[in-house]
Amino acid sequence: MPNVYADQVEWMRESLGEDAAVVLSVRPHNDRGMAVAAAEMAMLAGAGRVEGTLFGTGERAGSADIITLALNLLTQGIDPGLTIDNMNEIVDTCQRCTGMRVGQRHPYAGRMVFTPFSRSHQEAVSRGMKETGDTWKVPYMIIDPRDIGRVYDPLVRADSEAAGPAAVMETRYGFKLPSGMQREFSEIVRKKLDLTPKTDPEEILEIFRSEYIRNNEPLHFRRLQVTDLSGDSSEEFDTKVKVTYSDHGRYACIQAAGNGPLDAVQRGLLEELGIGIRILDYEEHALQAGSDSQAAAYIHMMDVKTGRTTYGVGVSSNITRASVRAVFSGLNRFSAG
Repeated sequence: MPNVYADQVEWMRESLGEDAAVVLSVRPHNDRGMAVAAAEMAMLAGAGRVEGTLFGTGERAGSADIITLALNLLTQGIDPGLTIDNMNEIVDTCQRCTGMRVGQRHPYAGRMVFTPFSRSHQEAVSRGMKETGDTWKVPYMIIDPRDIGRVYDPLVRADSEAAGPAAVMETRYGFKLPSGMQREFSEIVRKKLDLTPKTDPEEILEIFRSEYIRNNEPLHFRRLQVTDLSGDSSEEFDTKVKVTYSDHGRYACIQAAGNGPLDAVQRGLLEELGIGIRILDYEEHALQAGSDSQAAAYIHMMDVKTGRTTYGVGVSSNITRASVRAVFSGLNRFSAG
């Protein structure tokens, strides 16, 4: 057992004495699946060097896996002194040189180790990513995959509900979907794709774009002009908007005033088109860092005539324009049924 092995290492170290010019080197084999555990226990007991191989390659069951050992040390704040920030390259090189495959469940290096399957695991990871700060504390994800050149890749299955598609959109593409929209989008994805056993993230992104970003019929937002009326005491409202759009290809515009751009757009839709909507919730965020970044806006809206609700999404370099795009996105989703 690893603890007995550690006792032997400790006995050897104490028998040699502190003045002995000796580095104790251990070379545990993995016949009982305990090579890494034995190596870690031996180091705690005074071993100064561990002999091992990449991914535990060796005769019989192999020996101590240097990759697993090194990253285990790193998670405990000990720098192993190895360049291991590009795990994919290490795996590819090892497989090419040895002709042996690295198992898809291999710790840290396997293709599936950063791919949680179950709904509860995916939701826990998603929640942990939102709450983690300077210290990585994400359930089921012992390290940040980006530290070794990997990515979090949730497996989207029919039983994953909202967590899978939403996690793909956030971790791969930067869209942080509101909680209510996560379920709406998950239902759309499930209806459009066979999610067994795995869906390509690019397919999920394309569905998102076609459903929310490029749904330009029948109403296609074109331009927005906003006028600030707050300095004019004679005006009832503080903002005036002129929205140019096309309806089935025919150009038209809405002009209205309100308390803020979205309120003005709502009033204009009702006054000029007879379309009554109520905005239930609104969220926004930047998609990437930098002054030239795009902004994403999400609007949860209700059709006051039917009581139906849906989400609209808008993307633009200007957050106000993004929010108006989101309104038109939602209107088109209402039209689509």
